Amino acid sequence: MTTAILVVPTEQRVGLTTVALGLVHALDREGIPVGFCKPISQPHASDTGPERSTRLARMVTSLNPPEPIPVSEAEKLLGHDQENVLLEEVIARYEQAAHQASVVIVEGLVDTEEQPYGTRLNAKMAQSLDAKIIIVTAPGRDTPRQVADTVEVIARAYGGIRHDRMLGAIINLLDAPVDQTGHIRFDFSRAENGRHPGHQAEYRVECARHWPESFKLLGCIPWERELSAPRVRDIMQLIGAQALNEGQLNRRVTHVVLGASTLVNSCQELRPGAMAIIPGDRDDLLLAICMATMGGAHVAGVLLAGGLKPDLRVWKLCGPALDVGLPVLTMPYSTLQSVLYLPHLNLEVPLDDRDRMQQAVEAVASHVTLDWKEPLLTRIEERRLSPPAFQHTLVERARKANKRIILPEGNEPRTIEAAIICHQRGLARCVLMGDGGRMHRLAARRGMSIPPDIEIIDPTQIDHRYIDAMVELRQHKGLTPGLAEEELHDSVVLGTLMLQLGEVDGLVSGAVHTTANTIRPALQLIKTAPAVRLVSSIFFMCLPEQVLVYGDCAININPNAEDLADIAIQSAESAKAFGIPPRVAMLSYSTGTSGAGSDVEKVKEATRLARQRRPDLLIDGPLQYDAATIKTVAQSKAPDSQVAGRATVFIFPDLNTGNTTYKAVQRSADVISIGPMLQGLNKPVNDLSRGALVEDIVFTIALTAIQAQQAAEQQRERR
Repeated sequence: MTTAILVVPTEQRVGLTTVALGLVHALDREGIPVGFCKPISQPHASDTGPERSTRLARMVTSLNPPEPIPVSEAEKLLGHDQENVLLEEVIARYEQAAHQASVVIVEGLVDTEEQPYGTRLNAKMAQSLDAKIIIVTAPGRDTPRQVADTVEVIARAYGGIRHDRMLGAIINLLDAPVDQTGHIRFDFSRAENGRHPGHQAEYRVECARHWPESFKLLGCIPWERELSAPRVRDIMQLIGAQALNEGQLNRRVTHVVLGASTLVNSCQELRPGAMAIIPGDRDDLLLAICMATMGGAHVAGVLLAGGLKPDLRVWKLCGPALDVGLPVLTMPYSTLQSVLYLPHLNLEVPLDDRDRMQQAVEAVASHVTLDWKEPLLTRIEERRLSPPAFQHTLVERARKANKRIILPEGNEPRTIEAAIICHQRGLARCVLMGDGGRMHRLAARRGMSIPPDIEIIDPTQIDHRYIDAMVELRQHKGLTPGLAEEELHDSVVLGTLMLQLGEVDGLVSGAVHTTANTIRPALQLIKTAPAVRLVSSIFFMCLPEQVLVYGDCAININPNAEDLADIAIQSAESAKAFGIPPRVAMLSYSTGTSGAGSDVEKVKEATRLARQRRPDLLIDGPLQYDAATIKTVAQSKAPDSQVAGRATVFIFPDLNTGNTTYKAVQRSADVISIGPMLQGLNKPVNDLSRGALVEDIVFTIALTAIQAQQAAEQQRERR
């Protein structure tokens, strides 16, 4: 039986959709099958196209919620006294969303001047769906006591705060800047969040004092300036400006700087995220802003007021800043008129701003509690590890591991940013190798700063210390001190040696270096783990519904049957270690005995060997990919298989097949792939794709930290 949770507001502008989708994300990353439904549309006057909540859900989740009932149709049924028919349509859409879900988050309606029936319909939907209820509110200018009272009043429409249907309330947009009417406004005059650190505790105390124990405060979500920051393009659309240089129109605007003072005083305000509004004839200020941009200030953009454009000679001098993406806009209004437009900016997330919506949803998910979920879940068979659940698991386990991970490519901008993110999220203690001064300059150009807690090592200053250790490890291969010194000039070699000596816990490289350059030092210095014949790799493929394991897609070109068996066992163990129940499919172009040929025979033999070595694992093959993944195909091609139709680990017969398949799936289906993660080494070394995104590097660092913890535990067991 699926549980419905209806999320309802106390009033307009409480961020109802963001909170509803945040709850979806929080449940999803816990591995709980979850659905989403907005049964009845409630468009804004400016909305066009698909219903807003449904469209945002499709954008930031893997779900495909049903289309809601148009509000015009709902009002027509209500006008003809056909409320029951309307509720039948609501239930029909809910059942679509509830397919294979244990919990469905249902977004309720908001009372407005145009639709004053929202709360009444919410109560009817709660009854029809037998739904639990979460109330969402925003304090505005209210005190904690007033907020608690407001929630209690709204709860009366649903049977009262003590009704067994009521789960609790979520306070959103805590400490948001508001006007005299209590409506949230964006204060462009400052860049700080201005959060009061004690307010959450005040609300929790006051709510606990006035609410019964059964009705809980489920979360306090603080207002964050970055989550409300518009893009340059949003301001451009609001005021009808034209672009003299489009640049990067997706840059975030956190505050406005008015170029109404002297050059020196104006430039002092050019912090990251600043939108500079200056008269179009202030060539001096425009040049100063461009110089600041080149110096790493990361200004969001420039708005030239008064309809004036810079002199062509000045514009030419601005070229370097324009080339790196500085947006420059122009409009006919004065500076004052431009500023007066800004308070009218719509603070709702634009439907094309995926990044901002994802960040907002993540913020909600990180601030809500799910203590209430267990009694509501009546059927969860096998834990489904969805991509959010998998990534959440990685983050939590990496934090607990608290490992020291060395990054030999410290002069690479993506690596620097990944190290900063890992530091901020507590995923690992990253060690950057390279030129410290250069690193700080590269970080500044991205609008970031390297925290002093991140260790920076200049390899040119320490490599001579490791000559003796290098010679000792490789003297059987004829390595001399001179040759050792030369090899240690390679930061990957030096980092790998530090790993072998126990000075760090893991290594991540490959954003610049080739796979061979990353793996070769590891094989020479760290070597393979006991009872391991070869090093292999896997990718964690984050498909919409679950995470699968692909191996080997990066290392072994043409493995024989024994190699394939090793890869299968290693991959199964890796899957198990990361919470994925291993059901291993040995892939081929034929299933069972339907085909013949040397390639098929190799897979058959590999399957036999793997089963012989590990009878405790579910391994089957040869299987075609469709037979391994689709239940209906499995029933006809491999009806007796315990793996077919439900495989989670896929072993490819060779590198050509594996690498081609993983990249085809990744690019064609827009799937996140984490890896490659290397298997079989004594200590964790992981290789990156040279096209790796910052997010890829972050998760690879997290993987490496977890591997380091696992390796330490295995060493203790062997002792």
